[in-house]
Amino acid sequence: MLCAVELKENNLRFINQAKLPLEEEVIISDKFERIAEAIERLEIRGAPAIGIAAAYALALSLKDVPSKEQTKIFEKAFQRLASTRPTAVNLFFCLGEIKKVFNESQNEDNLFSKLVQKAKEIHNEDIKLCNKIAENGLTIFKKKCKVLTHCNTGFLATGGNGTALNVIRKAFENNLVEHVYADETRPLLQGSRLTAWELDNLGIPFSINTDSTAAVLMQKGKIDLVITGADRIAVNGDSANKIGTYNLAVLCSFHNIPFYIAAPGTTIDYNCLNGDYIKIESRSGKELTEFGGRQITKDYPAYCPAFDVTHNELITAIITEKGVHKPPFNFINV
Repeated sequence: MLCAVELKENNLRFINQAKLPLEEEVIISDKFERIAEAIERLEIRGAPAIGIAAAYALALSLKDVPSKEQTKIFEKAFQRLASTRPTAVNLFFCLGEIKKVFNESQNEDNLFSKLVQKAKEIHNEDIKLCNKIAENGLTIFKKKCKVLTHCNTGFLATGGNGTALNVIRKAFENNLVEHVYADETRPLLQGSRLTAWELDNLGIPFSINTDSTAAVLMQKGKIDLVITGADRIAVNGDSANKIGTYNLAVLCSFHNIPFYIAAPGTTIDYNCLNGDYIKIESRSGKELTEFGGRQITKDYPAYCPAFDVTHNELITAIITEKGVHKPPFNFINV
């Protein structure tokens, strides 16, 4: 079974998602700086996968490090990894879990092995969460559906089989999915590159479309429901996801189509009251002016937010490992 990220012999192995689907390159490293760069470059992407990779990287930062240097190296690695991508809350949750173990065990001889074990536990827990999300998500299908999704939310984005795409996979296995429309997801094409690659490998009928085609598909009655993932969910249900998600939610509201989000509980930020408090990552304008390393337009000024926020009123339900949550959302006591 392919894994987006996995630890083998105290080295992190990960698929270079920047090269998919044309090249299936696996990178092996035990250096936290290289893993941090991979997160920034989107070689590793998807909120849960980012968190898992960062947890492993932080643990690996103490590999073969003398005890007197551990605190300095650990703090350097923590700060570096925390600076990679600001929006996905899973990153900070997972780093925090590793830091707790470090603070509790930093004077012990087996500190490195304890950190690695904690990172493995985080990874294994995400595998379980993915399975539970898929099981809960099955209940939203009342008939065989034509589904539209955005960005990539399969195994490439998580430690397990995925979130929203795993719901689609589970529904297909139960004869509840007729066809999947995958938004290309501009500007880096996570939909047409990654989601299409996963759907093809799963044998699920699909087609790719430009992001702007979603409205026409809905207008023509070709979409029964839309389901996406999320990178951070506020306690009131406001959700940040890949840029273009908000567009879909507005279109769904106009066309009276259910709009769902599927994400693990680790994506809920219990310190974030609403979407106004979610920090949105800004990407380089070169992601618009270049493609595949080639200049496609002049270096014009570019506005490149990586995510947008969908207001809770536009969300039909949020699917987590604990169930299908419907409005009004209040995740404080969940």
